Amino acid sequence: MKLNLIYLKLLCCLAIIFFLQSHSFAAKPGYYYQIKIYHVKGEAQERTVDSYLKNAYLPALHRFGVQNIGVFKPVKKDSLEQLIYVFIPFKKIDNYLNLDQALTKDQAYLAAGKSYLDASFDNSPFLRIESILLKAFDAMPSPAMPNLSSLKAERIYELRSYEASTEKLSLNKIGMFNDAEISIFTKLNFNAVFYGQVISGSKMPNLMYLTTFNNKEDREKHWSAFGPEYKKISGLPQYQNNVSKNVTLFLYPTDYSDF
Repeated sequence: MKLNLIYLKLLCCLAIIFFLQSHSFAAKPGYYYQIKIYHVKGEAQERTVDSYLKNAYLPALHRFGVQNIGVFKPVKKDSLEQLIYVFIPFKKIDNYLNLDQALTKDQAYLAAGKSYLDASFDNSPFLRIESILLKAFDAMPSPAMPNLSSLKAERIYELRSYEASTEKLSLNKIGMFNDAEISIFTKLNFNAVFYGQVISGSKMPNLMYLTTFNNKEDREKHWSAFGPEYKKISGLPQYQNNVSKNVTLFLYPTDYSDF
């Protein structure tokens, strides 16, 4: 009798250990994303930043173990300044925190980026740099490379940000994505690169995501198909008023972008 009881307890312990281990492996840690936005003015600054990113920064990130880095520019030009968006995916937050220190020890990076890094105070290569840090959504914990058939120059990358009136409402919208919206985007083949919660940035509370299309016509077809599917969930009472501002940017990849 005692032996059977001990055996039963042992089985229970093993079952609990197996349950905890299986669930810990199933809960894949999410990526962290940085979006760096270079504000530049004029062709000279734009060329300098492009050269730095292409020849120094992206190769250094690749050596550091960061892959699939996106560099994009807005389709619509601004007469006052130009913007260069850099999307950097990090597997762990420590990779993000340790990057700058690693770059100071990368001699190839320091040599290739010398003209940019050693620019004088009165000849800056940019107006300013903006940085946004995001945490990947649970429903898509890692980024994806889009499966597109068009030439890189024809592609449309649509970057959206959804601000909310309160932190609670923003979390509600993120829950809406995790529970329903991402499934719709996947079903309709929106070729999403990432979905992320902004955890540091100038506009919060906020979430951002990036979808991709072969061209503008392809984009219109996808969003037309999205409407009927989205209506099935957008009217649910638990998802009301969870977006206060929607900002949509159309971007195209540079020739040296990994995307």
